[in-house]
Amino acid sequence: MTSRAQHPVPPAPTVGFDLDMTLIDSRPGIHACYLALAERTGTYIDADLAITRLGPPLADELINWFPADQVPAMSDLYREMYPAIAIAATPAMPGAREAMAAVRGSGGRAVVVTAKYEPNAKLHLAHLGIDADAVIGDLWAERKAEALREEGARVYVGDHVGDVRGARGAEALSVAVTTGPCDAEELRTAGADFVLGDLTEFPRWLSDYLVTRA
Repeated sequence: MTSRAQHPVPPAPTVGFDLDMTLIDSRPGIHACYLALAERTGTYIDADLAITRLGPPLADELINWFPADQVPAMSDLYREMYPAIAIAATPAMPGAREAMAAVRGSGGRAVVVTAKYEPNAKLHLAHLGIDADAVIGDLWAERKAEALREEGARVYVGDHVGDVRGARGAEALSVAVTTGPCDAEELRTAGADFVLGDLTEFPRWLSDYLVTRA
């Protein structure tokens, strides 16, 4: 009989999660913050349009509404206004807490790697009572791979093709959810290994994944 000592069960993996439109529905808070920024600066911003393309860094959106030389200052102003306007208005995505808990319950680590300004990302998680073993912000697409490698993440969960690219760059499994701006076909074409409807499906996926690794 083969002993477990000869074939030990692999340790539970570190799993990375994106934040906006993966763990949190940031549309209400971001919409309100864009409207407040428009009022504060006297500059028109189509907040309804802006929240349909969440994922990339803030500057990538602001360049559509402000001259390039004003974007750094507008980014700073937006981030300064954000906590008072956006945190309380932003709910967790269905299954977000359970997904994080499933990772930690299996003995793994759950980390958040996001393009969002890191202090504001931490405020969201604290407000919603979502515990993470690490939170790394200000990283987008391929640059997310830097943090995923440093954290030893073997899985990365996100909603955007940029998240898929980050996972691939870290040689991690890409698990995509269709709760953001990218549909299942886009995510698969970008290279997602698995596509889920939302995070309510993740605990079952994780359980099955861990069985295949045993």
